Amino acid sequence: MRSKILILVGLLMSPMNGFAQELSQYTAVRVQKAHQLAQDDKLQQAIEQLSSINVSKAYDQAFVSRMLGVFLWQDGKTKQAIQHLEKAVTSGQLQDEQAWTTRKMLADIYLSDQQFQHSLPHYYQLTKQVPKTQKPDELWLRIAQAHYQIEQWGKVIPAIDTYDRYHRKDEIQPLSLKLGAQLQLKQWKAAIPTLERLIALEPQKANWWRQLVSLKLRVGQNKQALDTLALAKLQGVPLSEQDQRLLAQLYAQRGIPERAALELSGLENAQKDVELLVAQASYWQMAREWNKAIDYWQLAANYNDKYQWNVAQLLVQEGQYQEALTVLNRVKGRKSEVALAKTRAYYKLNQLEQALIQAKIAENAQPSNQAKGWIKYLSQLRKSMS
Repeated sequence: MRSKILILVGLLMSPMNGFAQELSQYTAVRVQKAHQLAQDDKLQQAIEQLSSINVSKAYDQAFVSRMLGVFLWQDGKTKQAIQHLEKAVTSGQLQDEQAWTTRKMLADIYLSDQQFQHSLPHYYQLTKQVPKTQKPDELWLRIAQAHYQIEQWGKVIPAIDTYDRYHRKDEIQPLSLKLGAQLQLKQWKAAIPTLERLIALEPQKANWWRQLVSLKLRVGQNKQALDTLALAKLQGVPLSEQDQRLLAQLYAQRGIPERAALELSGLENAQKDVELLVAQASYWQMAREWNKAIDYWQLAANYNDKYQWNVAQLLVQEGQYQEALTVLNRVKGRKSEVALAKTRAYYKLNQLEQALIQAKIAENAQPSNQAKGWIKYLSQLRKSMS
């Protein structure tokens, strides 16, 4: 606290010699005493000393108000501090850098007190003529912060762009403000390079990568979204299960289903979670890895009988007819479809009578051209064989 007070008092008092030439002797003596009290950590007494000064000269009034405003702010009396600093600023008595620093103190206090709307006119006024000893970039950053807080998104971005012109390297805070405004304004494409700049600064922050992937998907850059998420994983960025599921989906969409299946296999519950088992089975099936697909459909069927049908279909497809019949007996519902699958299996096993029986069951359950075709074909085959 003490060091902060002394810095501000130093701004107020220096160059004291120049100010002393403008202050009346009466005021200068009392201001110097208040200054000394503040240096001695006697802030309350310094405030009382300044408050007791009875001055008529306009410049003296402005100077005392300026100094009193800072002391009151340090004492936690923000409302009173603002009143005194406003008085000093609007007096028109303070000139050049003295006037500039006073207005900046006022703007900064408004900002810290979350009176963002009040801070903005002062900040914009300050940008019109910035002393060489001051930093214009800080003004534009605070302007952006104030606009952001009152959700004036369209004014945040130009303020940050102006701030950027004073800097050769990127920084987290201004880029975060710009990103937030771009997202609020739904400027998806413009937000992508902003996120890429943030990732360059914080490459291990998963949320930046996650948002970048989301934006690329939103604008239809699915290939780039996959590359981004894959790069994040390659660089050791901690990905959530949801991120890894998305990565698998993107691999599948790209036509690399085996990579999608392998991505899911690394998840903690990959061998226990039914949804994950089904996804892996589907990806292996898309990859035409039939045996692996069968294995995963069987694992899924252990948790939910409805997947017995998927197992049976692949077993029939792969010519494992006896195993298929065993599984088909466990399938619930799908009477016509199951009967047709059994028809084919029995036919391949050269059990024509059983095949014909199943074809008739299928026709009775749900008449179809396929069932009729089997019945006709098997009947003729049986007749020719007899």
